[in-house]
Amino acid sequence: MESIIEVKSLTKRYKEKRAVDDLSFDVYKGEILGLLGPNGSGKSTTMNCILSLLNFDRGNIKIYGKEMTPNAYDIKRKIGVVFQDVAVFDELTVYDNIDYFCGLYITDKKMKKKYVDDAMKLVGIEEYKKYFPKQLSGGLLRRLNIACGIAHKPEIIFLDEPTVAVDPQSRNNILEGIETLRKNGATIVYTTHYMEEVEILCDRVIILDKGKIIASGTTDELKELAKTKEKIRVETKELGNKEIHEIKKLSCVEEVLYKDNILEVMYTDENNNLENIIGYLKSNNIKYSRIFSERPTLNDVFLELTGKELRD
Repeated sequence: MESIIEVKSLTKRYKEKRAVDDLSFDVYKGEILGLLGPNGSGKSTTMNCILSLLNFDRGNIKIYGKEMTPNAYDIKRKIGVVFQDVAVFDELTVYDNIDYFCGLYITDKKMKKKYVDDAMKLVGIEEYKKYFPKQLSGGLLRRLNIACGIAHKPEIIFLDEPTVAVDPQSRNNILEGIETLRKNGATIVYTTHYMEEVEILCDRVIILDKGKIIASGTTDELKELAKTKEKIRVETKELGNKEIHEIKKLSCVEEVLYKDNILEVMYTDENNNLENIIGYLKSNNIKYSRIFSERPTLNDVFLELTGKELRD
């Protein structure tokens, strides 16, 4: 695979704190790389260093084999950025906003018009092209923000939580648009706190915490890191302390939770667990209405690796 972004030994300090600590990774052509981590993990700092928006203390960043610097305009014109905070001009219409940002890179008028039309079509806002940003819903505003960032058809796209606080319809539209961008040849670095989006979109995932990579791989590879290999949920009203204690002693049981008539049993192995728990319930004449098994999700792995404590 061709590496088009190379980050080597990147270190960024804020006074005594290391926001990014000796970070190294590559981004490969045509992939969607998920860059994940809790708040304060170093995601935004890493992206800003790659984009040469921040000075850093140590390390090296290359894009297309060339060192990335604030003046590397030949590289920057190949990059599109969509930040979490919407950045559009309130006094310009939807069309004029996209036209302006596209015009920073594309000077040919005929080509620029086509690119603007393509961007509006991609995010589904053609019918709103004469609207001003203040007239748009939150979802439409997010879609406008994306169109402005990708209208010049960049080869590399950084998407920083593009679906935050949008309705399901807008989220679905945005995710479909991202898939289309990748099919058209774009390489994408994607940050989000929605793990289901990562499972849908990302070819590979890097999890950061405290400025370091704590795990990387495909979503399937990351799920293999989970201590909990299977979770079984049972809906029943007939459990007491005695039964809970006995279930905890069953083979390979890691943890047992019982709340609001829902029993959750976490296992460190995935062999015959459903059969064993059903056998226990039947032998003790415990009635239940539903029972189902789940394999670990990416969210489970993320919480295991980064902890469940609240972050700033």
